[in-house]
Amino acid sequence: MIIDAHQHYWQPARGDYGWLAQAPAALQRVFGPDDLHAAREAAGVSASVLVQAAPTEAETRYLFDLARQDTAVAGVVGWVDMAAPGAPARIDALVHDGGGRLCGLRPMVQDIADPDWLARPALDAAFDRLIHHGLAFDALVSVRQLPALRERLARHPLLRVVLDHGAKPAIAQGDFRPWAQAIDTLARLPGVHCKLSGLLTQLDGDMHEAAIEPYVGHLFASFGARRLMWGSDWPVLTTHADYGHWLRLARRLVRHYAPDQHDAVFGANAARFYGLAVAGPVTDGVAP
Repeated sequence: MIIDAHQHYWQPARGDYGWLAQAPAALQRVFGPDDLHAAREAAGVSASVLVQAAPTEAETRYLFDLARQDTAVAGVVGWVDMAAPGAPARIDALVHDGGGRLCGLRPMVQDIADPDWLARPALDAAFDRLIHHGLAFDALVSVRQLPALRERLARHPLLRVVLDHGAKPAIAQGDFRPWAQAIDTLARLPGVHCKLSGLLTQLDGDMHEAAIEPYVGHLFASFGARRLMWGSDWPVLTTHADYGHWLRLARRLVRHYAPDQHDAVFGANAARFYGLAVAGPVTDGVAP
């Protein structure tokens, strides 16, 4: 079984996807289960983690509804206002309303102006509640927010964290060293995992996809194959590649950097990290 650890659905008419106004026109439409089903099936992907794309609790409940329709969705990563005084109670309510589907939370940290936001004491109660419920924390961050994430982990060492999209390295600018050093530091913390996702969309113009390889290699060197999980980042992915192409490219990269760890990167790590209830053996499903 292959698990896609990071995909989205959205409905722009709902009105809470503010970032879409600046996104490529091709993304400014509905993306739902019917749009992904054929590509996911053709790629041999059996399950996925559905991740929030709007900073509202209403969208998280919308994702719960979609997950009830799409049986391939094994878990939902939602959103809550973690700085709100009532954040713990709001998290309790989402856990209840998710009916076992909520597996993590993701504030859209990359869009918050204050790079130290994650370290604010006002968030302590919300992080305590994540740990209480056994929820994961999806860190949608870039290099500038990693110091605050380290500070957060110093206060909450039991927090399970996954970096979305390799912490979004500035591949188009060739800015490798600051990112690599920050990744090295964070990867020393055993509770931190990372998604092998969202890297192709960091390329500009006519850059060849091979430009992501040094970054992928560094992620394997820093985290090891047991703390990396593959994700499509569909439909954002579609601005640079189709679903099957990214999976094939990722498989080639994993064969190169961790030839004996396909099952871990393409399923087992995500199932373990998010606590997913999936039927059948969690493997990469296809001979290397």
